Amino acid sequence: MTEAAKLNIDTLTDAAGVLTATLDLPITGMTCAGCVRTVERTLKKVPGVIDANVNLATEHAVVSLKPGAARRSDLVAAIEHAGYGVLELEDDADADAERKARDEEIEKQRRLLIFGLVLTIPLVVISMTRHLMHAVPALMDAFPWLMWSGWPFVFAAVTTPVVVALGRQYADGAWKAARNGTANMDTLVAMGTGIAYVWSMIVILGQVFGYSDVVGTDEYFETSAAILTLITLGKFLEARAKGRTGDAIRKLLNLTPQTATVLIDGTEHTVPVKELLRGDTVVVRPGERIPADGIVVKGVSNVDESMLTGEPLPVRRAQDSEVVGGTISLDGQLFVQLSRVGPETTLAQIVRLVQQAQGSKAPIQRVADQVSGVFVPVVLVLAALTFLGWLVIGQATFVQAMMNAVAVLVIACPCALGLATPTAIMVGTGKAAEQGVLFRSSEALERAHALTTIAFDKTGTLTEGKPVVSGIHAENGFDAPDVLRLAAVAERGSEHPIATAIVNRAEADGLTLDQPDDFESRAGRGVLATISGRRVLVGSMRLMSDEKVTGLEQARAILETAAQEAQTVVAVAVDAVFAGVITVEDSLKPEAAEAMSAVIRRGLKPVMITGDNAAAARVIAGKLGITEVIADVLPSDKAEVVKQLQGPRQVVGMVGDGINDAPALASADLGLAIGTGTDIAIEAADVTLMRGDLSGVLRALDISRATMRTIYQNLFWAFFYNIILIPVAMLGLLVPMFAAGAMAFSSVFVVSNSLRLKGAVTKAKR
Repeated sequence: MTEAAKLNIDTLTDAAGVLTATLDLPITGMTCAGCVRTVERTLKKVPGVIDANVNLATEHAVVSLKPGAARRSDLVAAIEHAGYGVLELEDDADADAERKARDEEIEKQRRLLIFGLVLTIPLVVISMTRHLMHAVPALMDAFPWLMWSGWPFVFAAVTTPVVVALGRQYADGAWKAARNGTANMDTLVAMGTGIAYVWSMIVILGQVFGYSDVVGTDEYFETSAAILTLITLGKFLEARAKGRTGDAIRKLLNLTPQTATVLIDGTEHTVPVKELLRGDTVVVRPGERIPADGIVVKGVSNVDESMLTGEPLPVRRAQDSEVVGGTISLDGQLFVQLSRVGPETTLAQIVRLVQQAQGSKAPIQRVADQVSGVFVPVVLVLAALTFLGWLVIGQATFVQAMMNAVAVLVIACPCALGLATPTAIMVGTGKAAEQGVLFRSSEALERAHALTTIAFDKTGTLTEGKPVVSGIHAENGFDAPDVLRLAAVAERGSEHPIATAIVNRAEADGLTLDQPDDFESRAGRGVLATISGRRVLVGSMRLMSDEKVTGLEQARAILETAAQEAQTVVAVAVDAVFAGVITVEDSLKPEAAEAMSAVIRRGLKPVMITGDNAAAARVIAGKLGITEVIADVLPSDKAEVVKQLQGPRQVVGMVGDGINDAPALASADLGLAIGTGTDIAIEAADVTLMRGDLSGVLRALDISRATMRTIYQNLFWAFFYNIILIPVAMLGLLVPMFAAGAMAFSSVFVVSNSLRLKGAVTKAKR
């Protein structure tokens, strides 16, 4: 594999105009938020690296760098020098290596857990029973063999393999952190278990060499073994739960079939999907998945596109229809000419967007990162203060003070802080993708829950975007067919939906449409063209006024009627003389009124932004329950309107689908692009709604709110747990074994709570 093939690089230009690139690295060996900070700091020290974001839940590092300034091998070498590893992937979508690495980690922790349980359970039972014998004399009579003086040596023999096998990973992690001048969760575990084990060995050696009166007779082998076993149990459960957070990505990747049937010179050949080329014609039989994006050249079938849109009803696809890779041909055979293959397909882009969102770092994570940066050093100081406090102030024995300090070390859990946000983000963005909502980043996911206002473009967003001519009114000696023909010829050079409606009507009426002699477009106003020597204007009344067209007073009655019926008026003039009006209407989307009602119920204010005249716009807004309408807006002014809505404590979202919406989508606090719209609108947006209906807006809001609610719950638990239980341990009210169990439970709780989003995030209830 070439160096270039390994670089999952998207080049772009940052705000300062500097060309940058992003590189994604799957990291191995991280255990807590301390590791995340170490890897980030290590990567940022590499010359040419601009920034690095490391995600503990996905175990990926996203690195921004100057192209050519640093190679992948430089970054890998730096990471490995810090004591961590980087997985080698064959391509961007190669999830097999990552899945295998996760499975191996789960299996490793399972084996260690079984080994620890087999040795630790009898060790703890016998040791604790021996401790109880002094309080319950009947136990001495029932189990006299427990009085044997050689038990401490048996405990040492049983505990040592547990410490070596289970403790090695924590000792390695602690050493790795020490080498990097930091401390992490492994440091706390290694120190806590190491102190208990080493002291216990000192006690039995004291018995052998006659120093029991100096070191005492209380050994804590069972404490050391139980701590390691319980934390390994937590690590095993956490690894399994973390594996499930990536289910959405795996489901998406599994939608692409492994092979495809390609038609070559009339003969069918089965080839791997990775070998497909643009222009290939593939045969898709009933029940098979379409291997890549393309155009149907032959055949008819109902296609299940629910993976893309979330819509359960199949869609009929026939010749010249576009189909998407990963969808299923249900009942017919299709011949599809491929237009996008490999990383170009819609499915591959969806996967890339979801991975990008899951790998990004939400602003709320900064709080946890700042705390995690000082957490372990603070815990080490608190443990030392606990030991000294109990020894000096509490007049406790050396052993009692030491075990209280061990409890402080073991109870602290930086992992919960590190996992609180990214696990919820992973599940939330993955579930959103399954429902046809693609968040570009975790920041967009976080911002969506804070929206106060949502601005909607009208045409193609609130309406079907397929206007039709509803009437033709001729004036000043012109007849209706001539007005329609001249307008259609002038509009042939425009891609505006209204222009398309006029041309379609003229063609349907059988009118002959020549090419104009020249053509000029006036953004937001209309077009000017020369047709057979006549100067023709087609557009808004503002255009007519600007060009000093005469006879406009005859249009007033038509304008009033059209406004009452929410029709758009297109004026036509020939050689500066008003020739007539073409009225166009665009029906509202069926779900638009219900969606607006749901937006209002969620406490948000909807605003309509349109280039239509105010009277017509207000009629449509009234049908939808929208009270604020901003009409007669030029495409170039939409972004400025959005900025005006962004007043104090106002967080504004913008929903649109067209090229002229792109600046407004980019200017909004959160841009939401209807997925059936143009690529440039989708590229400018923070959220892409794969379905063409407005229910996607509601799903985006609900998913964001559910995810943020889970993050707050996770962070509350992580902070509450540490703030409450660390002082409890310092007061000597927590046995180290129980502390280890609580620590293990803390991380598992955070991940499991995030997984609840899979069930909590459902279709938006209107």
